[in-house]
Amino acid sequence: MINPFFKNTGPHNINFLLRTINLKNDNLSEHKIVDIKDLNSAKKNEITFLHSKKYIELAKNTKASYCLTSENFKSFLPKNCKAIITDKVLFNIAQITKIFYPDSITDDYDNTVKDIHETEFKDKVKFGKNVLVGENVKIGADCLIGHNSIIEKNVNIGDNCTIGSNVIIRNSFIKNSVHILDGCVIGKKGFGFFPNKEFNFRYPQIGIVIIEDNVEIGCGSTIDRGSLSNTIIGKNTYLDNQIHIAHNVKIGENCIIAGQVGFAGSSTLGNNVMIGGQAGVSGHLKIGNNVQIGGGSGVIKNIPDNSRVMGYPAKDLKNFIRENK
Repeated sequence: MINPFFKNTGPHNINFLLRTINLKNDNLSEHKIVDIKDLNSAKKNEITFLHSKKYIELAKNTKASYCLTSENFKSFLPKNCKAIITDKVLFNIAQITKIFYPDSITDDYDNTVKDIHETEFKDKVKFGKNVLVGENVKIGADCLIGHNSIIEKNVNIGDNCTIGSNVIIRNSFIKNSVHILDGCVIGKKGFGFFPNKEFNFRYPQIGIVIIEDNVEIGCGSTIDRGSLSNTIIGKNTYLDNQIHIAHNVKIGENCIIAGQVGFAGSSTLGNNVMIGGQAGVSGHLKIGNNVQIGGGSGVIKNIPDNSRVMGYPAKDLKNFIRENK
């Protein structure tokens, strides 16, 4: 399970799933489907989806039993994976995800929280005033929590961590020696929905946020939990203030990211990446190792290892300088 915190209502019969979302079933068997996963992590008796040529190589090796996809992509699936054809892949997979995880749609306030004085952490953690803690929370040794912070349900915090004031955390695994500065929001749902004139359909967000050892998250930053995979910040990575990291983003180790940088969903950064302030990275991109991105740049395509880029669209730094003399 991607998120151990959301209850899976499965298994569900494949015919039931398709009937519920009004999708033609072509007389499929009464196969029981236990979960929904992305192409890479899906296993036998699970369902996945393929909607873009960017994921064809993953699709060729998926272990899933079923895959929602379009007519154009069905030939890329292995024999073990039966294609279910639809012209609304993402919308239909969102509907199925909601069936399996109905509690993952909304992020209402956590009504399980208690004043930290009423919890087991009152003598284990140093904390400021008005600190609240929810159910299923673990906090390691030598941690500090600032004023007015809320550690909502389903959070695991390691040793030697510092949580600033006015911070909200939920659905997150935070490793050791992590510093989360004032005003951050970690683990809330990402921005995913399908527009509709009468009612926008929210995409369920069933992933979590994983923050590795020795990471620092600057003031006012927001890190969304994953949708069908996890949002991950690699060890020894430092984020400046007011950074937004959308769902499913993977940031490598030893990265340095300046203020007001934004990452759209499902992009991946390698190790030792440096990004200047107010840059933007579009979704579903791959940024290689040892890449440097100049401040204010707009990244709209993949960047290979050891590149230095700047501008909009981001291009090789030498070309950018030559064109802007």
